Parts: sequence; C-alpha cells; structure tokens
Amino acid sequence: MPDMSAHLALTQLVPFAAEELDKNKVTPGVLGFVVFAVMALAVWMLMKSMNRHMGRVSFEEAPDPATAPATPTEAPKK
Repeated sequence: MPDMSAHLALTQLVPFAAEELDKNKVTPGVLGFVVFAVMALAVWMLMKSMNRHMGRVSFEEAPDPATAPATPTEAPKK
C-alpha cells in the first residue's frame, strides 16, 4: 500500500504549512503577474488578428440567381 504512506506523509505536512501561512500577506506574486501579462498579450494579438480579418470581408451580398427573373419584365404599354 504505497498510497497509504503518501497519504500519511501529506497529512503530517499540511498542518505545518497551515501554521506558516498568513492570509493577510498572500499575494499573487511575480508568477501571477506573468500569467496575467501573457493572457493580456494573447487577447491583444487575437483582437488585432480579428480586426485584420474582418477588414478583408466583403459584406456586399450577390443576388440569388434562383429568385431573380431570367429576363427583365417590360413595363406595360398604354
């Protein structure tokens, strides 16, 4: 049962970590800032790419040949 010894070791270490932790002094630190900065940079790059791709899109719709008449109708003569 190697799992049991690992479990016992972890239960012995958790109380020591809980005593040293001061909840008023916990901050995200440098790693939190780096992760946030990377995510912000990725979102900025995605938005820039989206704007470039949306600029290439033509929104003018071609007429549907199935609904358009084959020959233009003439105006009725009086």
